Amino acid sequence: MISITVTALAFGVIFLAELPDKTALAGLVLGTRYRASYVFAGVAAAFLLHVALAVAAGSVLTLLPQQIVHALTGVLFLGGAAMLLLKKDEDDEEIRKPADQSFWKVAGTGFMLILVAEFGDLTQIMTANLAARYDDPISVGLGAVLGLWAVAGLGIVGGKALMKRVPLRFITQIAALLMLALGAWSLWEAVAG
Repeated sequence: MISITVTALAFGVIFLAELPDKTALAGLVLGTRYRASYVFAGVAAAFLLHVALAVAAGSVLTLLPQQIVHALTGVLFLGGAAMLLLKKDEDDEEIRKPADQSFWKVAGTGFMLILVAEFGDLTQIMTANLAARYDDPISVGLGAVLGLWAVAGLGIVGGKALMKRVPLRFITQIAALLMLALGAWSLWEAVAG
């Protein structure tokens, strides 16, 4: 059974945390050079793999006593909030252009770029935390994948317009505040439980 609440929470947290990330900018750059659907196919496949790995790691954490899981996820959420608040603005990275514009070349470029750039990234760690915290891997995985895909789609299709209207720093601060709240709540449950 899929929990709409857990799915929506995972979507919101991951969406906000991924917006200021380098991969949103990479999607924007790829989207300006290649057919958007080809780029999205490769990026979406890489995000799906990352979420599956993160949910599996988070599901293993559910085998620990609940107080330890709450304390661990609380500390990790607080660490993620600190990383977002202390992170310097990222520059556009140069992305190599494939020799041709075929589906497999473009999708492969997007897949490899995200696969490498996102491994061990904050959103992957947050997805594992959410999977451990809620013990609902399907809902967390669905929310995380949809959040990452939404950011990728925005980055590929309309990232420039969004970044002109909403300051990147503001989005980062909202994501950090949400993570601070989740961290404090998890730590409170660890102490109260």
